[in-house]
Amino acid sequence: MALALNEEQRLLAETAHDFAATKSPITELRGLRDRADPTGFSRDLWREMAELGWAGIAIEENYGGVGFGYFGLGLILRETGRSLTASPLLSTALLGATAVQLAGSDQQRRDVLPAIAAGNRVMALAVDEGPRHRPEGLALAATANADGFRLNGEKTLVLDGHVADQLIVAARSDVAASGLDGITLFLVDASAAGVERTRTIMVDSRNAARIRFHDVAVDQAAMLGELHQGGPLLDRILDHGRIGLAAEMLGGVLEAFERTIAYLKMREQFGVAIGSFQALKHRAAVMFSEIELAKSVVLDALTALDEGRDDVAAMASLAKARLSETFFLVGNEALQMHGGIGMTDEEEIGFFLKRARVAQATFGDAAFHRDRYAAIAGY
Repeated sequence: MALALNEEQRLLAETAHDFAATKSPITELRGLRDRADPTGFSRDLWREMAELGWAGIAIEENYGGVGFGYFGLGLILRETGRSLTASPLLSTALLGATAVQLAGSDQQRRDVLPAIAAGNRVMALAVDEGPRHRPEGLALAATANADGFRLNGEKTLVLDGHVADQLIVAARSDVAASGLDGITLFLVDASAAGVERTRTIMVDSRNAARIRFHDVAVDQAAMLGELHQGGPLLDRILDHGRIGLAAEMLGGVLEAFERTIAYLKMREQFGVAIGSFQALKHRAAVMFSEIELAKSVVLDALTALDEGRDDVAAMASLAKARLSETFFLVGNEALQMHGGIGMTDEEEIGFFLKRARVAQATFGDAAFHRDRYAAIAGY
């Protein structure tokens, strides 16, 4: 695994860094929060991202994408994570596009992928049904009938679900099955009769929704992949999302750490910079060491996606567990080292701690992924 970026990757990362810093600093997230923006992200900003090719960066060129791969998308997510940018990159450019590329029919790919790449369609993956990530425990029912299927049930914490144009819904099509067996994925129009969406206000000021399905009619053509075979597909889609989210979390970790080091050098007590205190030096050294490990894990996980390696599932759990713990550590330490001012809303460092709390629980927390990693390893 190469730990250094090539010239093309460096240019992409630098472009993303400059764009996020100038177009979507944390003041933009604060503004969305303070005015209770009904969308939760700037559609103008999303159009600019699409014009840069970011919405389709992992989409094949013959469907209107850039074809730069998941490593490129991960670099963008890392840089937007630094500024806590609210956008559909994760829900749409990563999860939505991946699902359709992995299992979509020719017609579904022609319909969905160019629209995503152009920034004209927002997608949302509807999986979890409770307060914790547990894809094997889903119960939303897909009941077959002469015309197709009827969906009944509820999904929680659906990223960008309240503004999505189209939903990817994981449903239990074989009620006698359990775990990841007997699951089918469906493409569902978010405005379809019987779909009821309620926005969830998250502590990190990002988007999620509770979605209820009341006898929602879908036809056979809405199936994504094969009947009853959606469990392994769902796991693959989620692993892409877990690695992408880990890349975004790495950006937040890096920014919080750098801001904290700058504060330690600037803030003085007893006539000296507090960064000269040995106890704070030790704590900063621990953070630095953990961050270096996190960088390597994320880069290797993104590489595994592009190379199609057989350890993608293990790397996804390793990356998500590592970044959940590292972001938790750095978020806490950053706030504490800033002292009382870090607790105020005027100081931006608190936004990173809030994002850490939500991101670490999304698609499985550290405990979930340590257990999954052990199971994959045969323990």
